[in-house]
Amino acid sequence: MDYEFKLKLNELRERVEDIFEFDGCKVGRGTYGHVYKAKHKDSANGNGREYALKQIEGTGISMSACREIALLRELKHPNVISLQRVFLSHADRKVWLLFDFAEHDLWHIIKFHRASKAQKKTVPVPKSIFKTLLYQILDGIHYLHANWVLHRDLKPANILVMGEGAERGRVKIADMGFARLFNSPLKPLADLDPVVVTFWYRAPELLLGARHYTKAIDIWAIGCIFAELLTCEPIFHCRQEDIKTSNPYHHDQLDRIFSVMGYPQEKDWEDIRKMPEHGTLLKDFRKSNYATASLWKYMEKHKVKQDSKAFQLLSKLLVMDPNKRITSEQALQDPYFKEEPLPTQDCFLGGPIPYPKREFLNDDDNDSKSSASKKQHQKQQQQQQQQQQQQQSFNFQNQNNQQQQQQQLQFMFNNGGTAHSFGNQQGRFQ
Repeated sequence: MDYEFKLKLNELRERVEDIFEFDGCKVGRGTYGHVYKAKHKDSANGNGREYALKQIEGTGISMSACREIALLRELKHPNVISLQRVFLSHADRKVWLLFDFAEHDLWHIIKFHRASKAQKKTVPVPKSIFKTLLYQILDGIHYLHANWVLHRDLKPANILVMGEGAERGRVKIADMGFARLFNSPLKPLADLDPVVVTFWYRAPELLLGARHYTKAIDIWAIGCIFAELLTCEPIFHCRQEDIKTSNPYHHDQLDRIFSVMGYPQEKDWEDIRKMPEHGTLLKDFRKSNYATASLWKYMEKHKVKQDSKAFQLLSKLLVMDPNKRITSEQALQDPYFKEEPLPTQDCFLGGPIPYPKREFLNDDDNDSKSSASKKQHQKQQQQQQQQQQQQQSFNFQNQNNQQQQQQQLQFMFNNGGTAHSFGNQQGRFQ
């Protein structure tokens, strides 16, 4: 490329640090990278609006980042996070994603109530708050599923809630890095990724090694989140240090599920015999150890009655057999949402928001959780690469499109593309 032309491009290229003020404003981090709270440096241009700047981990454009960008450019729904712009930093090969800033998320909201319970503090919470949160999660997931998208990593930290502003109290489903397109209900996705969905929210068919799975894995995760909203405790909590293998089969996580739900009967889940790890399951577990366990007993300990509409919906979401799990569309029509109080657009009902705002994180903070998570993510990437080499002949219908998108992004990255190339795209999913 002509040297003078490159210089001219460098002058024209907008750099994220020239437009936004975000130094020292880190509000999140994980396997994906870092998230900063940002504002326009030009106050007249920004109008006081707050943004979230997500810096993708590593350099260049990974397949995960490419996938997330490609999907978010197309998705358009009130309960799915909206991608505003993408910045490609030519100097250090960093990728930045710009979103509207969400002041809260379910992880912090549940943590707030759990701490209040432990300290025996009374925090008045209208019943409709959690009902509205669940309804909006289901509405967003129904939109994704209707457009052939599996999220595959639903957990409280990925469910954002907007603070003060035009979208006050609205749920935003975020973090589409693990999301995938699937072709049809008759041809469920067979994926090469070694691991999907955080352990506590992972469906039993995944833990038993299922390679072909459907949108039912998202429904199970929503059931886990709903139970956590009702009890302020993760229903299938298992110590992460107990899970040391990247193998999809996890004895301790299955043990936790069976301790709450009971051991799955073959009459209730006929296809369990087809699971790759069914033989291991029979060898490792004794049915008699879980004879007295049931979901209703667990929930009654947390003061959720068996005859309540909330429990009845929960029992349809948390079904062992993925073929018998309720769909998002069916869940939205459930009687739970038709009894008072009804779900609203603002989960805070126009009243004061009781939850604290996000705190800024220090770069020097020793976050062992993040470090362990990053190591696990790197392990997953290595295993994924090995499996992809072994299964080169396995072809996804959307693989070519993803590769083309990545090549286009990389081409722009190497040849001076600007952020404008990605901004303000009209989604095809209406």
